[in-house]
Amino acid sequence: MASRTADRPNIVLVVTDDQGPWAWGRASQGAVDTPTLDALADRGTVLDRFFCASPVCSPARASLLTGRPPSWHGVHDWLAGSPSGAGAVDFLAGQPLVTDALAAQGWRVGLSGKWHLGASDVPRPGFEHWFALDGGGSPYDGGTFHTKLADGTVRTERIDGYLTDTIADDAISFLHEASDDPADERPFCSLVTFTAPHSPWRGQHPESYVAPHRGRTVIGTDGVPVAEEPPHPWLASLRGRAVGCENDPVEALAGYLGSIAAMDAAVARILATLESLSLVESTVIIFTSDNGYNTGHHGIWGKGNGTWPLNMYEESVRVPFIAAGPGIAVDATRQDLVSAYDLAVTLCELVGADPAAFRDGPGVSFLDVLQGTGARDADVVVHDEYGDTRMIRSQQWKYVQRIPSGPDELYDLVADPAERANLVDDPAQAEVVAALSRRLQAWEDRHGRTDRRADGHVVSGSGQLGPLPWDGTGPLFRRGEYDAVGGVPFTPPAAPSSARGSAAPA
Repeated sequence: MASRTADRPNIVLVVTDDQGPWAWGRASQGAVDTPTLDALADRGTVLDRFFCASPVCSPARASLLTGRPPSWHGVHDWLAGSPSGAGAVDFLAGQPLVTDALAAQGWRVGLSGKWHLGASDVPRPGFEHWFALDGGGSPYDGGTFHTKLADGTVRTERIDGYLTDTIADDAISFLHEASDDPADERPFCSLVTFTAPHSPWRGQHPESYVAPHRGRTVIGTDGVPVAEEPPHPWLASLRGRAVGCENDPVEALAGYLGSIAAMDAAVARILATLESLSLVESTVIIFTSDNGYNTGHHGIWGKGNGTWPLNMYEESVRVPFIAAGPGIAVDATRQDLVSAYDLAVTLCELVGADPAAFRDGPGVSFLDVLQGTGARDADVVVHDEYGDTRMIRSQQWKYVQRIPSGPDELYDLVADPAERANLVDDPAQAEVVAALSRRLQAWEDRHGRTDRRADGHVVSGSGQLGPLPWDGTGPLFRRGEYDAVGGVPFTPPAAPSSARGSAAPA
């Protein structure tokens, strides 16, 4: 019958794919219709400054589950290798996940949707329910899923139908499964991982959701319609195909926004199921995304790998975050700086699980922020990393460092929230740059692992093929042999001859 008490709450954790922090109803200034998310925000708390740990899917998801940055768990790019079968690698093998802590505390844990952390056909320990999409992305007219059966074996099958609804249907089935036995009062944790709003977009989503969004305008941070942004100077072409832009941005935007509206309707069905099972008062619902997205912001269509060099714009590294349920403050919007690596310890505190496996990591519980009883200090710093591109951000400053060759960036986000003026070479800000650089290095030395850093490799945003530590055989990262960047013929970078300070690979 699942938990009926608020002191042992059920959890529904919804994670979308490539959803920008602006890309839901209230935050979009009317660009996208998400009545479900808007209503969820009304009865809960919105964290307006929640950051992913890396602006691309696989490392971001790994950080959500491990509470660690990529330089600790070793997933530095989206995973391009075999997602299942004999050649598949479990990239998080042997690493503690927050789902392990929940299962050890007595929570029944289920996955419905995207995994994309390797070996999708091998259910992770602690998951009683496993319905994992094969690979990281898929057209929306169906997908191949791996399902854990009652005897522990796995059935692999293609399931036709609209992919977003298929994932929601399975999540709903798990809610019923967790509630049907009146003698089983264990709380559950339902991890619902949609592929929406990840591409493809054109001709992929129900027209009933796409049509109302056709012709709508997305407004950037500084009030400029993003469709009017000039192309970013770091846009690249790969084998003659443009990266980070769309041939038909009007129709692509309609599909992107329509896919979010369709996902919002799927979430509505999940929440209606909780209500029908009388579980609303004992269930905490959390909604977030793996990484952000630009739909023309800064002249980019994409996320961190929408440019070369890789970028750390706010639209790439921030994501929506909404929480509601017992104990969560109602109709609150917070500006505290919070990161994905904080989620694991927060969930442990929420359910009373032992956070020992995460205690020496960078994560700090933000449960008091959600409950409205505490706040993050204004000087709390968020870190992101993607290959040799690293970011440190306070309430005022963002410093982006690219080792060994730059270019580096510094933005005053109070005076310049749209990140228009790079101040890194301004003599007046030299001490700010030096202080943030020292703090970034100290943080990496404390929270990274020398054998799982990517310092000695070129991470181009074109995919990771193997795990760290690297055995020296075969390529570890796809190189992304671009034809040109910014219209200039491209020369592939050499791997760094030396790593940063004490962060050299073992």
